[in-house]
Amino acid sequence: MTGLVAVTGATGFLGRYIVDALTAQGRHVRILARTYPVHEQFSGLTFEVIPGDLSDTEALRALVRGADCVVHAAGLIKARTAQEFHRVNVQGTDNLVAAMNAQGVKSRLLMVSSLAAREPHLSPYAATKRAAEEIVRAALAPPHDWMIIRPSAIYGPWDQETLTVLKAVSLGISLRPGSRNTRVALVHARDVGEAVAALCARGEAGRQYEISDARYEGYSWDEICSVAARLLGQQRAITLPLAGWALYFAGVIGAIGGRLGASPAMLTIDKAREILHPDWSCKPERQPSKALWQPKIDLNCGFLETIRWYQSRGWISVPCKTDVPD
Repeated sequence: MTGLVAVTGATGFLGRYIVDALTAQGRHVRILARTYPVHEQFSGLTFEVIPGDLSDTEALRALVRGADCVVHAAGLIKARTAQEFHRVNVQGTDNLVAAMNAQGVKSRLLMVSSLAAREPHLSPYAATKRAAEEIVRAALAPPHDWMIIRPSAIYGPWDQETLTVLKAVSLGISLRPGSRNTRVALVHARDVGEAVAALCARGEAGRQYEISDARYEGYSWDEICSVAARLLGQQRAITLPLAGWALYFAGVIGAIGGRLGASPAMLTIDKAREILHPDWSCKPERQPSKALWQPKIDLNCGFLETIRWYQSRGWISVPCKTDVPD
């Protein structure tokens, strides 16, 4: 397949990796964006831009017109209210599905969801990602088909969420939210981008996949911080357990600051509830077959690249201490 792929959420952290992977495979890419995106990750890439957002019916129809595959990667990961999450994550998905149903030419809708959708009771974010999945399954009409992927926790250069953990380790502090037994599956953004590109072309319709690195069973927080500490040369990092009450308290402060500030906070009570959930692992049977896609980047190499990138930007002041991960 070398045809047209339409992408929502293309200007976000993961979306930029998706656009890069699609263009690397020779796809004609069309994206939805409020303004023409200027970002160094797009340097040298060629794509078409449809001005608009998920509330713009005409823009959505223009976006999906003639597309072989529509990648729906747009969505809010932080918001001040549950209504804001619903407006973008649920109503936006419904608008996109309606735009696809309005054209008769067959397209595939590949929705980028989240592992959080497995636990919709945890937060408005998780609930709205699940609700968006249900819209895709129930409302997308033939001849179109759909596929859903639920990536695990995504990291890589340009990610500002993993930065908090790695910056703490660079200062000699290993964070441990909740239990020692908590499992967190991880995946590099480049691997997710390549999974999307592969599944657009060859994935089986009507399937829901989980996307992680080769350690689909996940990592403990101690393992995650241990890898980072070794790469940063922190031989004596102090483990700081974060009890539930402490994380919830931080979430309260974050939520108040988000309501008063210019942008919503990432750490809220709801996000604390997600972080403290004990099982964000994946199952091997929920991964795409290796004939379709398999991850290339392990945690050592992924963290090494990410830490070096943070250091090059001055986001972390301690340079990496090793060139070849064990």
